[in-house]
Amino acid sequence: MAERIETESRKLLGRLRDAMASDAAGQERLDRITHLIASSMGCEVCSIYLFRDEDTLELCATEGLNPDAVHQTRMKLGEGLVGRVAKSTNVINTADAPQAKGFRYMPETGEEIYSSFLGVPIQRLGERLGVLVVQSKAAREYTPDEVYALEVVAMVLAEMTELGAFVGDGAAMSARHTQPVMLRGGVGQEGVAEGHVWLHEPRVVVSNPIADDPAAEEERLIAAVDELRLSVDQMLSMADNDKDQKQVFEAYRMFANSKGWLRRMCEDIASGLTAEAAVEKEQSLARTRMGQATDAYLRERLADLDDLSNRLLRILTGQGADTGAEMPLDPILVARNIGPAELLDYGRTLRGIVLEEGSVGSHAAIVARALAIPLIVNAGRITNEALNGDYVMVDGEQGIVHLRPDDTVATAFRDKIAMQAAAQERYASIRDEPAVSKCGTVIGMQMNAGLMADLPSLENSGAEGVGLFRTELQFLVRNQMPKRSDLSALYARVLDAAGGKRVNFRTLDIGSDKVLPYMKPTDEPNPALGWRAIRVGLDKPGIMRMQLQALIRAANGRPLTVMFPFIAQLEEFRSARAELVKTLAREKRLGHVLPAFIEVGAMLETPSLAFAPQIFFEEVDFLSIGGNDLKQFFFAADRENERVRRRYDTLNISFLTFLEDIVNRCAATNTALSFCGEDAGRPVEALCLAAIGIPSLSMRPASIGPVKSLIRRCDLGEVRDVILRARDRGEMSVRADVMEYVRAQHHT
Repeated sequence: MAERIETESRKLLGRLRDAMASDAAGQERLDRITHLIASSMGCEVCSIYLFRDEDTLELCATEGLNPDAVHQTRMKLGEGLVGRVAKSTNVINTADAPQAKGFRYMPETGEEIYSSFLGVPIQRLGERLGVLVVQSKAAREYTPDEVYALEVVAMVLAEMTELGAFVGDGAAMSARHTQPVMLRGGVGQEGVAEGHVWLHEPRVVVSNPIADDPAAEEERLIAAVDELRLSVDQMLSMADNDKDQKQVFEAYRMFANSKGWLRRMCEDIASGLTAEAAVEKEQSLARTRMGQATDAYLRERLADLDDLSNRLLRILTGQGADTGAEMPLDPILVARNIGPAELLDYGRTLRGIVLEEGSVGSHAAIVARALAIPLIVNAGRITNEALNGDYVMVDGEQGIVHLRPDDTVATAFRDKIAMQAAAQERYASIRDEPAVSKCGTVIGMQMNAGLMADLPSLENSGAEGVGLFRTELQFLVRNQMPKRSDLSALYARVLDAAGGKRVNFRTLDIGSDKVLPYMKPTDEPNPALGWRAIRVGLDKPGIMRMQLQALIRAANGRPLTVMFPFIAQLEEFRSARAELVKTLAREKRLGHVLPAFIEVGAMLETPSLAFAPQIFFEEVDFLSIGGNDLKQFFFAADRENERVRRRYDTLNISFLTFLEDIVNRCAATNTALSFCGEDAGRPVEALCLAAIGIPSLSMRPASIGPVKSLIRRCDLGEVRDVILRARDRGEMSVRADVMEYVRAQHHT
């Protein structure tokens, strides 16, 4: 029976190919296809529904239903049986459609006389394109072989849709990859950029999904799978002693040697698909299951299978990483996700980055911030929508991507870029001036850094020093623990480049969203509150000692500033400082030159440290408020959670009052204080931080000009009065009042 159905399936696909090869316009092709499917499967009705937008399906062709309903009948995602198929991407097969859950009667189609219903999703690599439906008057469920045959046809329709086979007279649908698209995502790094798409992994194009010779296609598939297995074995042998890498490649090998995977692809070929189309059909099903899986382990394994399918497709098509395409001069990198090492390989050649996945605290976001490249994360569908060379605009201020924008959008966006460029020119004129307010208060302006490439910004931005040098980046971008000598050489180059300006080295801040690829990950229910930063350093003193030795040797007699991250109580600071004292004594015994003097500070990122005994504030040389973490713990709002992270305002009265208490405690002990975090680089927030008495701010280099400009135009005493009046009135936030004050200063 199966062989007969497969033969019938091949016959149908052959007839479909002939229909595709004709000179008919898009609508005529769709009409021919519905007629062919209905007659081949012995059904009275065959209909094709395609997405008009993300939430709306439209009847684009039918055999058997009222032809006047074509392009008139529309339904929302999840509405009716067709909408349910589209939403769930699952097959619906029922002998009594009117009684099935979710049935919606559409009188304009005349479908009420048909009892049986079979709907299968038209999808390509997880992207929903539409629904293919057959219906009959006779009340019957379609057989598994008939369902399979229709799924194969839907796969071909998906490939034909991708290739633009249904574009033309009658407007069956718009040409793909030609229309303007706007996507929203999360802001990983602020900034705006325009340029042309450069895909990290170029799309594999399957130009012919229908097989001429199934036997030859099966031979091609088996040969490609053999090559894939060999490459996985080679990757496994090169994994050295890296347990985590070996586990990944072992999972790859398990899938590559899966008889079930190969058998299913061979069955797809027997039904009439080419080897490439067979791989994509199974890959699409895996991506669908991936999206529905609630178990993290299962999702990871399905992701492994997805990656293997891409490798197999590249072997079959020859469309590897080296496609012959040249990176544009203004590249905007587009990828599903990307590791920090790969991103560093691109370096500052990139104008912007758009990721389909990722988070604001991911490794890629950390590197993007270090490189000061605008980054948008969680921009759904971007890898399906974008093609190499597409024009794209990235608004890292709003978290918006404009792909192939129309002239109106492009003009407005360029106006925004021009205004920012003009503002930067104004800021350049005050680059060497101090951030002194109208009332005569001078605010220290420091920059954040994490790479050698950041250091030229120290002079160009007007920063007085490096308020935060993130040392973890050198650990994150490697596949094994860096050597002490390599770290020492890097830190020495950083100090050389700083030219005598202060560099505040934060010791290794890993854990939470920053997991080293060569350290065994810990399964923690809430890693942001778990084993991270100084907790790792104190539990793994060998790592801390190695880094402290590298810093001491890099200083080579110069002043050294060291800051310990995520200190939650006095004893943690004392333990970390004791480790530094022991390391200094050991370095002295070994004959190494000690720093001229050392400042030892802590990051205040937990509310508990604000209430530490006074002796802590007396013992610490300086404090830096880590605003990003402190805010999330103060409000109990995870900064990785898009649903809550924007819910709470930095300029909330409660938070500002809490910060002011820290300012007062530091003033009482004459402890140097600074604020480091995204809010330090936002002019209005920075103005308020300065007004409540925080004397120094550390931010990304590009923010120094705007922040300094606003501070120089304002009287901090007046801003403080605005804050106090809002507090007295019981306002929740001072933002509106301060913004009104700032606008008044702009007009005076």
